[in-house]
Amino acid sequence: MLHLHHLSKDFAGKPLFTDIGWHLKKGERVGLVGENGAGKSTLMRIIAGQVEPTDGSIQLARGGTVGYLPQDGIVTRGRTLFAETMSALAELQKMAREMEDLTARLGVVPHDDPSHPGMLERLGHLQEEFRLKGGYTMEAEVGNVLTGLGFLPTDWERDCGEFSGGWQMRIALARLLLMKPNVLLLDEPTNHLDIEARNWLEGYLQAYPYSVILVSHDRFFLDQVCSRITEVWNHTLTDYHCNYSSYLVQRDERVTALREAKRRQDEEIGKLEDFISRFRYKADKAALVQSRIKQLEKIERITLPPERKRIRFRFPEPPKSGRIVMELKGLRKAYGERVVLDGIDLTVEKGERIALVGHNGAGKSTLMRVLAGGDFQGGERIVGHNVVLDYFAQDQAAELDPTRSAYEELLAGAPYDVVPQLRDLLGAFLFSGDDIHKKVAVLSGGERNRLALARMLLRPANLLLMDEPTNHLDLFSKEVLLDALRSFAGTVVFVSHDRHFIDGLATRVVEVADGGLTSYHGDYEYYLAKKAEMSGTGEAPSTPLIHASLSSTGPGSRVPASKEERQQLRETEKQRQRETQRRVKRLAELEAVIEQEETQLAELETRMADPAFFADPEQARRGGDDHAALTARIAALYGEWEELSALTEEP
Repeated sequence: MLHLHHLSKDFAGKPLFTDIGWHLKKGERVGLVGENGAGKSTLMRIIAGQVEPTDGSIQLARGGTVGYLPQDGIVTRGRTLFAETMSALAELQKMAREMEDLTARLGVVPHDDPSHPGMLERLGHLQEEFRLKGGYTMEAEVGNVLTGLGFLPTDWERDCGEFSGGWQMRIALARLLLMKPNVLLLDEPTNHLDIEARNWLEGYLQAYPYSVILVSHDRFFLDQVCSRITEVWNHTLTDYHCNYSSYLVQRDERVTALREAKRRQDEEIGKLEDFISRFRYKADKAALVQSRIKQLEKIERITLPPERKRIRFRFPEPPKSGRIVMELKGLRKAYGERVVLDGIDLTVEKGERIALVGHNGAGKSTLMRVLAGGDFQGGERIVGHNVVLDYFAQDQAAELDPTRSAYEELLAGAPYDVVPQLRDLLGAFLFSGDDIHKKVAVLSGGERNRLALARMLLRPANLLLMDEPTNHLDLFSKEVLLDALRSFAGTVVFVSHDRHFIDGLATRVVEVADGGLTSYHGDYEYYLAKKAEMSGTGEAPSTPLIHASLSSTGPGSRVPASKEERQQLRETEKQRQRETQRRVKRLAELEAVIEQEETQLAELETRMADPAFFADPEQARRGGDDHAALTARIAALYGEWEELSALTEEP
């Protein structure tokens, strides 16, 4: 599908890629990983044709197309949401207009007109191509994609200009998915998606019929979508044919083996160099010295990946709080007539790590603001004994002082004993070298967000309220934060759309839905299992399943004990669902083809019922052959339809 031949790219004389040879097969889903600044986004832009390589070439399969979604910067306005996304299907819309025009012309052109057969043939060809490309279901497909990405039906007629930046990227993603390019390039597609939209996109990409290359800082997403990981490092690409978790293991094994091989190579080089230096000026050893020099020149030096500095950050020891950290009793919060929290009760106990989950717009951020001291209309908010809280809001970056540098901003709020760790902490949040001296005013939105999070981690609070703390963090920084929060002696309430982060931290999950709260006293895996169990008993959950892969669990069934067993069950259920979806899709296609074939057969039989039809022997022979062929095709189609129907109806 895609070949990179001897590809090189330099920036200001410094190599980013050198002589890359890389191949992407049809249907592969590849995750690009690597250090920040290694060139992942640049490589995508080169493949998309937005950046020219310094040397080498890119070969795409004949007729292949490439679609690229950048991290941000796309803004659309002037058309309704539905019209904008429908524009991605411009080719199908053009075909529909041509079919409509041909149908109208055939209605007025006489049958004996010389142009009639050509128009009829063209119409038949268009109808078949239109069907094969999903033209008859394109509006339903647009609705499915918009719904999957979190747009409500009431949004479809809104002007695109009314949507904020994150929703603008969802619009761009919807258009790109509907275009179905042969090579789909996605740079951080989950940045602006909540968990439900991520799960939907995950399933969509798993069933995507062409090739996908993506960059993501969502470890769970990479594990579920990608079957191949390509590491961008040292100006080249290294492939691992596995998911991200397996890649981490295999990479460690590879680096360990490389390190041992380099140790042996260095020993050999040392011996050769020692021999050369000792006997270089002895005439009777000249031939041996020259032999060693040639041997040394032929050695291909092993290069090791740079060892990332292992940063471990620990929170300052928080003051002791009482057992009950905070209580909400009968609390009500509304925006005008819209009630978001309706008489809720919540008790937060010391040491808990509570994850708030729910639909986008369900009220998670509103609940966080109330917990942090925001206003509400009814009920009580009771703060426990000796509680010192710190709140990280989604717009926390706006509170930074634009006149300070990144280092000065941290230094201003750092306890004395944490000052020696400031550079390490800045490094963990992707500030290195001269970056730490940049003024806050010139930092990007992502950089300001990371700095705000780093500043918060310095304060000795015993209750941390964190709304989307993992936004704009790479995989390594998320692990640093996760490790720090795991060892934190205080209490944490947080919102995150990163499932690996939630699963690694939460000891209790609180679902926010329909103005109320439902608590699940366990980790995120337990929450998913209980939700699936509720669905299996026929009890309608208050929100759609965040992860529907355990839906086979029913009344009286055993919740799997280990994470591996639960993961296996989810994978099995996902495979079953994908097969069912494929069968349902094929059934719809068969029904459309059968209807078309039966229409042709009926028309042929109508013509054959006229005695004049058999006046021409050649016409009569062709008619008989066509009738037999149509009858055989319809029988075969019905056979396949019955077989698939039986499989689809099985429990």
